[in-house]
Amino acid sequence: MPYCLQCGKPATHTIPQGDSRERLVCSSCGYIHYENPKMICGALAIHQGKILLCRRAIEPRYGYWTLPAGFMEIGETMAEGAKRETWEEADGTAINLKLYTLFDLPQWGQIHAIYLANLQDGAFGVGSESLECGLFYPDEIDMENLAFETVRQTIERYLADKERLEKLGKDSEDFNNYPLHDVCLGNT
Repeated sequence: MPYCLQCGKPATHTIPQGDSRERLVCSSCGYIHYENPKMICGALAIHQGKILLCRRAIEPRYGYWTLPAGFMEIGETMAEGAKRETWEEADGTAINLKLYTLFDLPQWGQIHAIYLANLQDGAFGVGSESLECGLFYPDEIDMENLAFETVRQTIERYLADKERLEKLGKDSEDFNNYPLHDVCLGNT
């Protein structure tokens, strides 16, 4: 049986007065427990044509490669969260951030926001949530064995956009030339 996070007494799933969705409501103090989507923020950090990847030391997807990313914290912006995650997972500093991909994952109750960024001085290490980290040329990345679909799609979109920009004679190192990709994965 679920319990109230405010007073600890039993709570039940019901539609509160004036609402249209079933929520967990405390039968004693009336507190309504809203469950809202979680924000994941990260960076596709680049240095001299290579992409920074981290091999996960935690579940889910232990041992798989990913971009540095994780849950946004209270009191930080998405960009600050992407910078923090790059530091925590790869001991790297993400600079010149530009929002690049926004993924809605309604079935998971998540939103993933990935920024394009430069990896300052190409410097990185291995953070506590990573087994190892590295800079990889695009043809060195095993796209079929990345940890998450949002990571795969972000990298694929980046490579396609970069190629298109170069064909148009535009500066592919200027993140302002890249579009924002707003994608919904799963049911709507």
